[in-house]
Amino acid sequence: MHSAVLLIEFGSIILGLGLLGRFAGRFQLSPIPLYLLAGLAFGEGGLLPLGASEEFIATGAEIGVILLLLMLGLEYTASDLVSNLKTHYPAGLVDCALNALPGAAVALLLGWGPVAAVVLAGVTWISSSGVIAKVLGDLGRVGNRETPVILSVLVLEDLAMAVYLPIVTALVAGAGLLAGSLTLAIALGAAGLVLFLAVRYGRVISRFVSSDDPEKLLLVVLGLTILVAGVAQQLQVSAAVGAFLVGIALSGEVAEGAHTLLSPLRDLFAAVFFVFFGLHTDPSSIPPVLLPALGLAVLTALTKIATGYWAARRAGISVKGRWRAGGALVARGEFSIVIAGLAVAAGVEPSLGPLATAYVLILVVLGPLTARYTEPVASWWARRREPREPEPAPRRAAEAEAEAPVAD
Repeated sequence: MHSAVLLIEFGSIILGLGLLGRFAGRFQLSPIPLYLLAGLAFGEGGLLPLGASEEFIATGAEIGVILLLLMLGLEYTASDLVSNLKTHYPAGLVDCALNALPGAAVALLLGWGPVAAVVLAGVTWISSSGVIAKVLGDLGRVGNRETPVILSVLVLEDLAMAVYLPIVTALVAGAGLLAGSLTLAIALGAAGLVLFLAVRYGRVISRFVSSDDPEKLLLVVLGLTILVAGVAQQLQVSAAVGAFLVGIALSGEVAEGAHTLLSPLRDLFAAVFFVFFGLHTDPSSIPPVLLPALGLAVLTALTKIATGYWAARRAGISVKGRWRAGGALVARGEFSIVIAGLAVAAGVEPSLGPLATAYVLILVVLGPLTARYTEPVASWWARRREPREPEPAPRRAAEAEAEAPVAD
């Protein structure tokens, strides 16, 4: 009986997610807010709480995080990451300062303590690579001059995740200074080793994994990723970081083939992850944090626009391109929820999950709008503020004479 209920519940969730995804696609929106709302509806305090399938969904959600980071790693080669780090690191520092500090400040002002401050800093810092990539494609801006600048900022954020996630994992687990330092050292050592092996022996690793049979390639890449993620988690390093490093180590045709094969699985389990996060958020806990979430969303939308503008100006992009770059970076999504999920699972701060949910819901909807309209609005505002040139004196005199009343 339990098995039948599990199948019915899980099947209903997957079917519902598919219908929500189609609905969002019809209006060219990201489905992430709808997935979160579905989780709120079927979670604790929702309209129809689930019971039998929650444990199964939890496992699916963990796989979703692993696949999200694996696919992210497949997007970049090790040489690309090293090159971006050397060339665009100032933009990464500005991005961190402008967008992480507001989150940390709000957490401290709310009295949540330093651990929650570090977590909320990450939630407000990291943009959604998935949402931004989709928006750029929908707007036809992939070939624009400012797009490499946008991608560089996203790459630097992804690289920072390899350092940030182990720190957060250690903090939320309550590890001491020595244990936390050891965890970070292991993470940095692993990341450095993988980058070295990927640059030096990337072809050898890819050749070992490569297969002409899609089934075998899928099994080897997926099995290797989950194995490495499990080992990383056993070493108190985030499983997501382990998956990200596997993605970086693969390159060439193997990376392209794995990307094609794993994309549907990523979309499926990522959707399950967002639902799972919503399941663990009580809808009644959102209204009390809605105002702080809205204020934080507006503030960090402006700081992201400033980040993109500054980075694009540094790269010599035109003023219109600078505004487009800033507007494109506003969306937050999957990684903000991943970071908040670590704290929620550890019970760091009860209100952190609801605030992160509301914050992501606001910005994942606002992001595509700022990407589309920031540049036109900025251009309109600039035209309004331009001083009007004085008209030539003869023309003014002629107009005054024409407007003068005629004597009887």
